[in-house]
Amino acid sequence: MKEKDLIKLIVNSVKRVVGKKTSSLHEPIFYGNEKKYLNKCIDTGYVSYVGKFVNLFEKKICNYTKSKHAVALINGTSAIHILLKYLGVDKNDEVLLPSLTFVATANAIKYCNASPNFLDIEEDTLGISPEKLEKYLKKIAVKKKNYSINRYTKKKLKVLIAVHLFGLPCNIHKIKKICSKYKIKVIEDAAEAMGSFYKNKHLGNFSEAGVISFNGNKTITCGGGAVIISSNKKLIDKIRHLSTTAKVKHPWEYIHNDIGFNYRMTNLNAAVGCAQIENITKIISSKRKNLTSYKNIFKKIKDVKIFDEPINSKSNFWLITAMFQKKIKNKVLKELNKQGCNARAIWKPLHTLQMYKKCQKDNLSTSLKIYNNSINLPSSPKINFIR
Repeated sequence: MKEKDLIKLIVNSVKRVVGKKTSSLHEPIFYGNEKKYLNKCIDTGYVSYVGKFVNLFEKKICNYTKSKHAVALINGTSAIHILLKYLGVDKNDEVLLPSLTFVATANAIKYCNASPNFLDIEEDTLGISPEKLEKYLKKIAVKKKNYSINRYTKKKLKVLIAVHLFGLPCNIHKIKKICSKYKIKVIEDAAEAMGSFYKNKHLGNFSEAGVISFNGNKTITCGGGAVIISSNKKLIDKIRHLSTTAKVKHPWEYIHNDIGFNYRMTNLNAAVGCAQIENITKIISSKRKNLTSYKNIFKKIKDVKIFDEPINSKSNFWLITAMFQKKIKNKVLKELNKQGCNARAIWKPLHTLQMYKKCQKDNLSTSLKIYNNSINLPSSPKINFIR
């Protein structure tokens, strides 16, 4: 098929799926108790982090994800930052992470004055490749008694951030097993994965702690916000304390016993989240129908691959991703946006950004291949939503 005809076929196929429902990459749905709960916040005057909806939202998150504990924060970036601080990450440390992720993952590492060390992904899951991770650590890591160092930089390999990209579960069990050999702690950036499961276990529950985002474009939203989930009560209690400026309870005095952060979620944001999670089953069902629609319409176009969920997984399909066999990515994006379909390039690999070019990294050939040939398709639940 000629390139021009292929591009036209792809664009028309996307438009057929999207229809007239929405042209946005990911437009949220508000049809439940959002206004009712917000009005309660306004009527009571509790609009900051003091208010019943913050605690209620944490309980609802625990109930849904089956996590033991949760703490609600202002956004995913702050959540990763404060979690790294809790784990003691500082200027003498390196943090391993995939290059193909949103920039906030790496930025949070730099907030701690630590150094990102970029890893490659596997095509099946779009998560860190266990095989390449093991080879890379054999090459760079020197094992000590309770930790490992990078033989080239002499810095500790302190933490690995496993990212569940676009709501697709990464190969978390294999990644953890490899890291345990080198005494590297694992946390999960599950920012994009609310409602995604691996072997019937919600993502974010496989490590020291997991971060889930509720930004305006996420599967369910608080407008802005995130939670850290963990089975470690000590971790959650400490982060809850630090995230409220490390303020000690007192009837009238302002006493702070540590350098804290103003990172706690507000009651307004939590109120929206409480309403959203009440309808999460319908929202994710709609998003999974989006995947089926795209798969059905593209199944006869051999030059297009729609990324499906890995085996033993159930994904929220936050952003549905298409990869092309031919070098047509930018032409497809240009034509889709010209015709009102808000498709986007996937995250630019972080090691190619100016501020991260000098960071340590593995061979990142798969990350570059995926980036150069893939786009995110319109994925709003509104496309297939039925009340």
